[in-house]
Amino acid sequence: MTPFDRLHPSVRHHIVNTLGWSSLRPHQEQAVEPLLRGDHVLVQAPTAGGKTEAALLPLLSRMLQEGWSGLSVVYLCPIKALLNDLQVRIERLASLFGRTVEVWHGDVGASARGRIQRDPPDILLATPESIEVMLVSRLVEHRRFFASLRAVVVDEVHAFAGDDRGWHLLALLERVDRLAARPVQRVALSATLANPDALLAWLTAGVDAPAMVVRGDPPPPANADVQVDYVGSVANAATVIARLHLGEKRLVFCDSRARVEELAAELRAHRVDTYVSHSSLSRDERLRAEAAFAAGTDCVIVATSTLELGIDVGDLDRVIQVDAPFAVSSFLQRLGRSGRRAGSVRNCLFLTTADGSLLRAVALLSLWRAGFVEPVLPPPLPFHVVAQQVLALVLQEGSLVAADVPAWLGGFCRTAGVSERHLAQLLAWMCDTGLLHGDGGILSIGSEGEKRYGAKHFLEIFSVFLSPPLFRVLYGRAELGEVHEDSFRRDAEGPVLLSLGGRGWKVRHVDWGGRQAFVEPHEGTGRSRWSGEGRPMGLELCQAIKRVLAGGDPGVVLSRRATTRLQAVRDEFPWVREGVTTVIRSHDRGDSEWWTFAGGRYNAAAAKLLGPPTSTFDDFSIRSPRIVPDAAEQARATADALNAEAAAGGIHELTEDSVKFITCVPPPLRRRTAAARYAPLEEARSVAQEEIQACDGTVSL
Repeated sequence: MTPFDRLHPSVRHHIVNTLGWSSLRPHQEQAVEPLLRGDHVLVQAPTAGGKTEAALLPLLSRMLQEGWSGLSVVYLCPIKALLNDLQVRIERLASLFGRTVEVWHGDVGASARGRIQRDPPDILLATPESIEVMLVSRLVEHRRFFASLRAVVVDEVHAFAGDDRGWHLLALLERVDRLAARPVQRVALSATLANPDALLAWLTAGVDAPAMVVRGDPPPPANADVQVDYVGSVANAATVIARLHLGEKRLVFCDSRARVEELAAELRAHRVDTYVSHSSLSRDERLRAEAAFAAGTDCVIVATSTLELGIDVGDLDRVIQVDAPFAVSSFLQRLGRSGRRAGSVRNCLFLTTADGSLLRAVALLSLWRAGFVEPVLPPPLPFHVVAQQVLALVLQEGSLVAADVPAWLGGFCRTAGVSERHLAQLLAWMCDTGLLHGDGGILSIGSEGEKRYGAKHFLEIFSVFLSPPLFRVLYGRAELGEVHEDSFRRDAEGPVLLSLGGRGWKVRHVDWGGRQAFVEPHEGTGRSRWSGEGRPMGLELCQAIKRVLAGGDPGVVLSRRATTRLQAVRDEFPWVREGVTTVIRSHDRGDSEWWTFAGGRYNAAAAKLLGPPTSTFDDFSIRSPRIVPDAAEQARATADALNAEAAAGGIHELTEDSVKFITCVPPPLRRRTAAARYAPLEEARSVAQEEIQACDGTVSL
């Protein structure tokens, strides 16, 4: 009997007669039997490879064969836009079998939520934060609501696992498992993973059931048309996009919302039919843009990474990247948006606007050609997420027996490396500081917990990520999106001008108390600001850039302009050699630059060790007056000291500005988290293995 034959007859009928499939794809076929058995499964397959169907068709088959009723499947996504996009697709699939689907996230109104509670669907689409709201809210009978749950599907699991949202997700799975009448099957989906087995082990740690990775075959690099061009500015990038591939649909990625807005305005000045998608646009604005683009032909949509995650914007002809992402996995997601039609090939054109982004693009593609993809590594020792979960559990249960915390969160804590001693230390600190009130072993929210987190029904408890100070931007009654409060600072006389959706807006009034701005259309271009868009480069990418500068052949197709510019940049770095770090001595300034090419994490730690504020750093180098007079010897001493400092844990001080809920954690545990997350041990070992040379001159990158 084939895997297809194992499916319920109704599922087999609709696969052939409604979906029109002659057969299942290999990874879909491989997923059938383990999912029907109730095993935990991670499905890894290329973008647009049918991962959603690989998960849901066997689960729908079980629904029919085993008579599941009530809320049976929760389908989790990292962003609301992906939930909205999947809702139509999953509703269509489930309706073939008489099953219902609903979506629950922050944009869903109270009446819809009430209907979902009164009549739960068979499949619920949600974010982890929405599940937290359901568990904590007194309006939701969470024990009844989740009692019939059989499976949880985690889409784009890599987007969760690499930061603290992954730990939040893992804790929620354990809490929901306790509420359900039987153990809940865990299913994960991802397109780009270097370490799927490790990630599945993380997702299912402490759960007593078999687990299996199902792998689809990725398309080989040779089957993709990837090229790099150098254009020198965003304005020039817009000119190239406006002139190339006329009559085709082009998806253009930028790595910041501000750059998206700038490029969209430039494209519209060229009379290109242009749409915009990023996380700070309102839902209505984003949906209108994505729907219009999907229906168009000769048009462009400019987006951030929000459109990496499988949101359907119709058939694409071209993917264009302005500058370069910071990870091979991001590039693979973007490349996978193209080449979906029969007879087409995956493609991506890089338009780089600066020397640094040219080097990053070439280095990134050299890593891709070599088969490298970054492993997804959950950040270690999330004591602050444990604290958040304790607060949420107290709200969920009304009060909580302290001795019951391990029963709710024990598996999560063990996976996170949080021992019983650590947990006791954390609970004692939270009681001592008033975050919790302890009375006879019963925990409730304390006065400090009410003061710090009680506003708006404990809204801040629902998520583990920081919310920047954003202002809603309104044109009449229509919400356009959100911008950072710094957007209203005046650089000169005259009105404040914003850019949202690729259009200019003049600010008429700012309601500072209500955090709202009222605008009207403006012909000129404006500028909006957002925070948190920079990220340090890792060791692998920086070392690849070093190899490119040293003259290594990256195996990348470069335009004539890119070839010429790359050679000019290499000529500025004649001293770069593989296996060697270099100290450039500046006698005029009285300091030196140590070019480690070790990444931002290592260089930040080295600069701190050398003594701020006189020491500065970026991803490639450290500048300090302390790396003199014997520069090479001083650099070696710094590397050795940094190794010792990293091992001791004195690298980074965590604050509420950088890690939410960290002040709920006692200082000794904070230091353990800082050491585990920010001590650049791998980078330090790499630097320690290299020679150090010194020479005179000045350079910049």
